Amino acid sequence: MDFGFSEEQDLLRQSAADFLRNECPMSYVRQMMEDERGYADEVWNKMAGLGWMGLIVPEEYGGAGLSLVDLVVVLEEMGKVVLPGPFFSTVALGGLCVQVAGSEEQKKALLPGMASGQTTLTLAVLEEHARWDEAGINLSAEKNGGGYVLNGVKLFVSDAHVVDHIICAARTSEGVTLFLLDRQQAGLGTRLLKTMDQTRKLCEVTLENVHVGADALLGAAGQGWDVLSRVLNQSKVALSAEMCGGAQQVLDMSVEYAKVREQFGRPIGSFQAIQHKCADMLVQVEGAKSATYYAAWAVSNDAPDAALAAAMAKAYCSDAYRQVTSEGIQVHGGIGFTWEHDLHIYFKRAKGSEVTFGDATWNRELVAQHTLD
Repeated sequence: MDFGFSEEQDLLRQSAADFLRNECPMSYVRQMMEDERGYADEVWNKMAGLGWMGLIVPEEYGGAGLSLVDLVVVLEEMGKVVLPGPFFSTVALGGLCVQVAGSEEQKKALLPGMASGQTTLTLAVLEEHARWDEAGINLSAEKNGGGYVLNGVKLFVSDAHVVDHIICAARTSEGVTLFLLDRQQAGLGTRLLKTMDQTRKLCEVTLENVHVGADALLGAAGQGWDVLSRVLNQSKVALSAEMCGGAQQVLDMSVEYAKVREQFGRPIGSFQAIQHKCADMLVQVEGAKSATYYAAWAVSNDAPDAALAAAMAKAYCSDAYRQVTSEGIQVHGGIGFTWEHDLHIYFKRAKGSEVTFGDATWNRELVAQHTLD
């Protein structure tokens, strides 16, 4: 294992930071928070032009063929600016499912379009009990002739109101099965939910007698949870990278503020209480990065402890991002609570990311189970 990033990865990080600093200022983020669609075509197309949507797509399907570690580098920079839009749902959710379980025909039909920015996807897993495990998937998919009829509700589905395709986890007689659905399909409806973090749009997806053919299966019937387990390990690492970037940005903002904000005739950064807070935040950020980078390497290389590392990274980052944003608000004092300041945007993203793919408690339970096994 190499403990450092390569020269190419450092260049990728710098180019991503430069682009996002120019194209995704906080004014754009705030605008997209108020926009029902959640992203602008101009920024999306520029990102596609940089090849980001195809970063981990194999070269034979029009992508760059890079690894999850390379995606982590870009996602960390995206987390620093709280990038809105369907990048994560397309690349780190739906796209991964297609790469892991899709047939050759499905890959040829979807991945080139995804890599060019023309095709967007998402993944629908959660239902009313909000469980990120196999037992939580109960949406019905009954056989009907040569196809299936789907009925049920999915909740908190990222960007379902704007994507082209939704990969839906359902339960057939064989077990959990994945279906590739067109968003415009008859009987499929989406409703945008009002959530705390409006930088990431979440939807309710309803399926009422949705008829699909056998060609809609993504992978074999009954093998859906095996696919989801692999995809969720990668997605946890991807989200952890985003959280690391956001936590780093909050730390930088807090340190800078502590240098210039004066109280009792001196910068507040000279007070030991503030220094302790910033030091604790630094420890949290660096620990989160270490856990995430190792998990990215482990998952990319199919290491025996890949699932364990992914759960550990998600558990640590869930707590770290929330705690760092909370302490950042305390360092800023009263101004940190105002709508005009940007800290509340990071805090809300931290809270949303904390529960996605299971919170720290959920993932620590997974760690315990892996350790016992």
